[in-house]
Amino acid sequence: MKTLKDKVVLITGAGKGIGRRLAEELAARGAIIAANDISPINVEEVVENIQAKGGRAKVFLEDVAKKMGAQMLVKSVEDDLGGIDILINHAAVEPHTPLLNMDEWDWHRTLDVNLTGAFLTSQSVGRVMRAKGSGVILSLVAGAGKNENEAGAYLASKAGLAELSRQLARELNPDGVLVLTAESFEEALKALEEA
Repeated sequence: MKTLKDKVVLITGAGKGIGRRLAEELAARGAIIAANDISPINVEEVVENIQAKGGRAKVFLEDVAKKMGAQMLVKSVEDDLGGIDILINHAAVEPHTPLLNMDEWDWHRTLDVNLTGAFLTSQSVGRVMRAKGSGVILSLVAGAGKNENEAGAYLASKAGLAELSRQLARELNPDGVLVLTAESFEEALKALEEA
């Protein structure tokens, strides 16, 4: 993008990790940050830091792994900030349990947050972006295709997210919506700069 000034950027999982770093960096470049997380613990600090530096940001607490939560998030951001120009799917959980020892709840929660949450949020935002003929959806797929012990559920979810993003690109790119993936903070910034 030529400029991020006044662009509304919704970041899921903005309370920590790459999501937090992107929220702070994009706000410093003039974007308006819709910072989502399931808990206020970290994300409120992110927004306070952005605002203390003169940036614009607002907290949106919702569980994107639930359809109602994802839809409420998108509606709230649109109502409060006037629309969504960029969606960054970053919300993720990463249990450190070997697959043979993992209980079903941990497996489902990992897929629900990391994959279903991105699907539900991208679906809601994608419909709005397609109708207006523009927008960017960027998903963080760090770890997809890598072989790491005790991260099987996380890796499976991120591989699924990479494929979900490819399919979204096929469906949305013809309508002016750019769908991207990145594995790191630096890749994400470069992808957004070139979008």
